[in-house]
Amino acid sequence: MSAAAIAKNLRPEVTEFLSSGPLKMFIGGEWVEAAKKDTFETRNPGTGEVLAEVASGAAEDVDRAVKRAREAFRNSGWATLPANDRAVILHRLADLVDKNRETLAQIESLDVGKPFAQAFGGDVPNIAQTLRYYADLSVHVRKREPIAVSGHEAYTARFPYGVCAFIIPWNFPLLLLGWGISPALATGNTVVVKPAEDTPLSALYFCKLAKQAGIPDGVLNIVPGYGHTAGAALAAHPGIRRMSFTGSPEVGRKIAEACGANLVAVKLELGGKGAAVLFDDIDVDDAAGKLAGAITLNAGQVCCTATRWLVHESIWDKFIDSATGKLAHMRIGVGLDSNTELGPVVSAKQKQRVLGYLKKGAAEGAKTILEGGEAEVPGFGGGYYVKPALMTGSPDNVCAREEIFGPVAYLMPFKSEDEAVDLVNRSNYGLANSVWSSDLERAHRVAESMVAGNSWINAHNVFQHGIPYAGCNLSGVGGGVLGPDTLLDYLRPQSIVRPT
Repeated sequence: MSAAAIAKNLRPEVTEFLSSGPLKMFIGGEWVEAAKKDTFETRNPGTGEVLAEVASGAAEDVDRAVKRAREAFRNSGWATLPANDRAVILHRLADLVDKNRETLAQIESLDVGKPFAQAFGGDVPNIAQTLRYYADLSVHVRKREPIAVSGHEAYTARFPYGVCAFIIPWNFPLLLLGWGISPALATGNTVVVKPAEDTPLSALYFCKLAKQAGIPDGVLNIVPGYGHTAGAALAAHPGIRRMSFTGSPEVGRKIAEACGANLVAVKLELGGKGAAVLFDDIDVDDAAGKLAGAITLNAGQVCCTATRWLVHESIWDKFIDSATGKLAHMRIGVGLDSNTELGPVVSAKQKQRVLGYLKKGAAEGAKTILEGGEAEVPGFGGGYYVKPALMTGSPDNVCAREEIFGPVAYLMPFKSEDEAVDLVNRSNYGLANSVWSSDLERAHRVAESMVAGNSWINAHNVFQHGIPYAGCNLSGVGGGVLGPDTLLDYLRPQSIVRPT
């Protein structure tokens, strides 16, 4: 598909949104410029060309957003609205997301580079599902829980905290926006969001739908900008009451330090180096196909995906043949081309990061199973395309230890169950691993032995509303998302006591 054909197939709403001049930030229910009139460019990863110009927020803009969010918390009625009435509005918003599914998916595909089918079939419906899940769950939360103590009438009451802050990464900007703000809004809080500077567009378009749904002014605020300006200012603002950040451990430490100075509770999801353990009793072709799909989902830019493949030595050759065959024939292209299976990575910086890791891994002795490197897509020479790569070697290799965030897997053979578990747990990360075996007793035993927030059996990248998703070690602190307990993270407990 040519660039002209892609432009012709864009929905009018997308074309109008992108061509409406510098996109403004959304504060207090209004579209406003940055205080300093600064802007930045977001680029189409498929072409390298400028996609839109966006207002670039700084400390003054964050302060304005937090103040409007605090005002809305106190005066808009959102915090005191009965849970079922808030749920009605959030369901209305979810309906609007569904109604605008193709528009949102096109924006997400253009901004992130991911195949349209992934955005349309995964990211966009997921945010609608998340809104509905927490809206429904909030109705059933008991606001008062009795406490049985002698000589006293006592109970615990729960209230929203106030302003909750979110810094969203660039790999799943719309989906992770939903994972973050849905429980906060459902419980009556107000929110200020700093989307990633690489991918701010879907969050801004979402604000149009939120206003249409009837979310009161000031309840949802979006301040695009750079991490070192808008992001740092949001994390350090004394007016926020909760903080949620998804990104790298390096930045997560800075966020935690800033929040710690104000004694603000922080939730951190910080990436991973997931392992898949493949025993000798599996359907090799099936597992190879699913793992090939895992490392190429969103061009490998998935924090919990399996990037270390631990393969039993007896199926090593057969598995490699199957996996390389599937990956070598994967169709690489621009996200809005319906034939594309693997889109570009998000930016020129990310492309160089992935290519740099391949070089560093080789320099440390890793052997190439499937050569990666730069990919060429006719007609889209300016895009940020990378071919899938498979490597093998020592578990001490940099590509076995560090998060690459691209379509790259590092393979290692093992002989015994204990050896496999040891290889998995050498990582300092602890987000998600999987075990593949037809022996379910062994599969459960290994799943429980792997140190991580999530262990999957005969599958990878499993996300279901109601199942908590969290990390440990370098992969995160402060509780997870998607589970029922996440709702309670945004409700402040307070004991009420009367001596009798």
